[in-house]
Amino acid sequence: MGEIDFKYLHTMMRVYDLDKSIDFYTKYLNMKVLRKSDYPSGKFTLVFLGYGSEDANTVLELTYNWDQEKPYNIGDAWGHIAIGVKGIYNLCKKLEDDGVNVVRKPGPMKHGTTVIAFIKDPDGYSIELIEK
Repeated sequence: MGEIDFKYLHTMMRVYDLDKSIDFYTKYLNMKVLRKSDYPSGKFTLVFLGYGSEDANTVLELTYNWDQEKPYNIGDAWGHIAIGVKGIYNLCKKLEDDGVNVVRKPGPMKHGTTVIAFIKDPDGYSIELIEK
């Protein structure tokens, strides 16, 4: 595989309410909308968010299916995405004050010293916050 160049591009998640999800990731996790494309013939919209250009960063792709009538079932294989943050204790307090579901308060991880917390996005996807 030495001649093949690999790069991790994005993670895709299906969302039920696109505006609510964009608001969550931009407001609470400080991501920027990098691009948004509607596909009328397929009845879906793709939104790419992240912390910098797709050329240099792995990003998050939100897929919004226009005809989805009920929230998605996340399933038991889903884990989480992880975001490095500074000031995790203050951040989690602010998130909680704004009504974000902080499902694991910040503190050292079990069997280690790294300080982590877990929150849920509007669709119930888990996001691990890791103190940097």
